[in-house]
Amino acid sequence: MKKFIKYFIVISLSCIAFCSIFIFSYFFSTYIRYSHISLNTDSLTDSSLNIKIYDNENKIIEEQNNFNNRYVKINEIPNHTKQAFISIEDKNFYKHNGINKKRILKALYNNIKSLNIKEGASTISQQLIKNTHLSSEKTFKRKIKEVILTKKLEKNYTKNEILEYYLNIIYFGNNCYGIENASIYYFSKPCKELNIEESCMLAGLIKSPNSYSPITSLDTCKKRRDIVITEMFNDGYITKSQEIKAKNSPINLNLKTFSDNKLNSYSEACIDEAIKILKLPAKQIALGGYKIHTYQNAEKQQNLISALKITNMENNDNAGIVIDSKSHGIIAYYGESSYKILDAKRQPGSVIKPILVYTPALNEDIITPETQILDEEISIEGYKPKNYNNSFSGYLSIKDSIKKSVNIPAIKVMNYVGIENCKEYGKKLGIKFDEKDIGYPLALGGMTYGCNIKDLASAYTVFNNKGFYSDAKFISYITDNNNKLVYLHKPKEERVFREDSVYLMTDILKETAKNGTARKLSDLNIEVASKTGTVEKINSKNNLDAWNISYTPSEVIGVWCGNLDNSEIEITGSGKPTIAVKNYLKKYDNNTDTFEKPSSVYEVDIDYLELEKNHKVVLANPSSPERYKKKVLLSRFNTPNEISSNFKEKPEINVNVSSENKMIKIKLNTEKHIDYKIYKNSYNDKNLIKNIYDSQGETDLEFLLTSNEDKIIIVSSYNNMKDSPQNFKEFILTNLDTKKINKNTKNSKKWYIN
Repeated sequence: MKKFIKYFIVISLSCIAFCSIFIFSYFFSTYIRYSHISLNTDSLTDSSLNIKIYDNENKIIEEQNNFNNRYVKINEIPNHTKQAFISIEDKNFYKHNGINKKRILKALYNNIKSLNIKEGASTISQQLIKNTHLSSEKTFKRKIKEVILTKKLEKNYTKNEILEYYLNIIYFGNNCYGIENASIYYFSKPCKELNIEESCMLAGLIKSPNSYSPITSLDTCKKRRDIVITEMFNDGYITKSQEIKAKNSPINLNLKTFSDNKLNSYSEACIDEAIKILKLPAKQIALGGYKIHTYQNAEKQQNLISALKITNMENNDNAGIVIDSKSHGIIAYYGESSYKILDAKRQPGSVIKPILVYTPALNEDIITPETQILDEEISIEGYKPKNYNNSFSGYLSIKDSIKKSVNIPAIKVMNYVGIENCKEYGKKLGIKFDEKDIGYPLALGGMTYGCNIKDLASAYTVFNNKGFYSDAKFISYITDNNNKLVYLHKPKEERVFREDSVYLMTDILKETAKNGTARKLSDLNIEVASKTGTVEKINSKNNLDAWNISYTPSEVIGVWCGNLDNSEIEITGSGKPTIAVKNYLKKYDNNTDTFEKPSSVYEVDIDYLELEKNHKVVLANPSSPERYKKKVLLSRFNTPNEISSNFKEKPEINVNVSSENKMIKIKLNTEKHIDYKIYKNSYNDKNLIKNIYDSQGETDLEFLLTSNEDKIIIVSSYNNMKDSPQNFKEFILTNLDTKKINKNTKNSKKWYIN
């Protein structure tokens, strides 16, 4: 045993030694290989840069694509502002030579242990290099380059110069590069006027501008700000009273209005996408001379902007997007807000129903467009959903449920399909769910965080692309300063739904645009399908979000209205967003393109009576009168096998006949589709005493008993049906009692003769 332990220790130490030598050799050789890398002075000091962006005709997009156009010298930045960044980002900034060895070793150990780059331990000097010289990819090679360039930076520039460059290039969210731009955007004042709490908010923001946004995550932002304040106190930069005062101060934003900035322009969206594609900071993209070629259609871009502006969204935040479904390219985009709309997630409301609930149910052959669902008060696992008008409609077809945007049927259908199954479909369409998105409110768009307009509109491309989906992009391709292609958008389409499923949903949403919640589109002379959505504010008559997502055979158009600070709006999805879509589509009112019906979808006759009486979808009996057939579109995958027995058997006669006080009393339960003829004493036209047709319910009749014994004959037949089978019932009545004789026979004449 001792010998085994000895061998084990020797082998383990040998492995550790070998690994250490290998890692050291790898780092040393890589360090030598990249030691010749030089600093780019322009990258550090140029304060105003421009990125060239082109439309689909290779014309420069005439928007302000410049950024970081306000530069501030170090001596104009308050001491407490500089100290806030040093306290939270790099406490030993003025002591080290650019590399914090203790933090590096600790991060290196954790990264080797996890076999991944998870911790960076970057100093301010390293962050400056990363943002001006290197890509954002997390690799050991990039980290070594960062160390080499950081050491050169420290040799060539003073600490104050490094801090100045750093504060003028770091990103604060909302297209704010640099402390001066951030100060003017968030507080509408130059950074020299920032107080302690404002400085700490900005210092806390740079770790994750989206997560700590004071606009969308105010509480999280304040907690992060207070951490920075605590660190400043611990480092001796502020007194206890200053710490308490700063922490007790609310975050008072004074945002620049959207009329002065390009936050939600097509160009800014392209720059954000290019940063993700190239894994380079925006400054490096500009300095590198990269050219961004987009899908923008200049005419449609201007048409979208015009449509949004003439609609007048009542000074609420709003955005519109147009996607070409074949190329999966975003051909137009525009928004108005003081915050970057594409970074914000909003509750989608009812526009989520077609993609998350109903089309999955069609695809799983659980429903047809004619399937009837009982709209009633329900409670599922303690959840009690309500409809928009707080009323219930009884049985509704799937088609009518979608057209009228009724909530209860959507909840029930999600229950049939299964929440997780629905979410799997949603994920394939690019919808991102939080781990807390596990309940039935999902069917109505009730998500923890929600979706942005790009994700929702992109998901709808599955409907006019035969069930295939690919995430939509702004950028078609990118070239470098030598016009060499460095990126080409190649959509990877994935089938999510069968072709018949998306066509049936399109047929329903076409009806929604004609006489449903999107009926403001009804007078357009083009084929358009549409869905609206409205997100109500709890305990309020007003709303938080209003949506319309529409599509033609070639494009998807999405419009959103709301406020990113969650202030209320009086707009609904069927209102201004639908009008904006109409304003956009009016220019293309002569388009003759149509949705192509697949061979797997065909028109069939179903039994209207069975649908109305028993809420079942069954095929009509071929002998049924036309008035009791309903022509509908069904898929060959979910067409019912059952054929109705209506109009095949003899029509029933449900009747009670009695005599009392020399009167014949008849209680007849009539059906609308059955004709009834009542004869007295003999079966001929002369003795016909009552003809009943088109009647539903109980009919009470009285006739005088004219002799000691009278005969009542009741004959039933299907109305409007040639050669209808007939049923007969005979009753012999006296003025003393009632004797019932119930005879059914195939031959009416034979029955009468006998």
